[in-house]
Amino acid sequence: MAHALYGYDGACKNVHGHSYHLAVTVKGQPINDSTNPKHGMIMDFTDLKAIVKPIVDELDHATILNANSPHKAMAQENLLFQKLVLVEYQPTCENMLIDIAQRIKKQLPTTIQLHHLYLQETPSSYAEWHAEDNQ
Repeated sequence: MAHALYGYDGACKNVHGHSYHLAVTVKGQPINDSTNPKHGMIMDFTDLKAIVKPIVDELDHATILNANSPHKAMAQENLLFQKLVLVEYQPTCENMLIDIAQRIKKQLPTTIQLHHLYLQETPSSYAEWHAEDNQ
């Protein structure tokens, strides 16, 4: 995914890309019913992937830009960005995690809570979102 940080005072003000890695942690009680095919699971990973995959698919190989910046007009005039995602925030790693957390939480079963997100932008740069810090 590529992004640009409008108004930033460094190189990241220019469109540039990263190979992001997202980790999602949920919490809940494991199913304690030996007749249930999900016995011992908090949530089937297949079900969690079904929630996360559409978010990843939307952002994968996209250019994400702040819709409230001049980048929007420049991007829409320029046919370079065939997969453009406009967001209502500065597309920093931290803000993207807040957005991703809100989207995941809306789709989780009521018995399961989003516990932690980790979004790695580069080998040495990442942001984390913890539910306990976002009550």
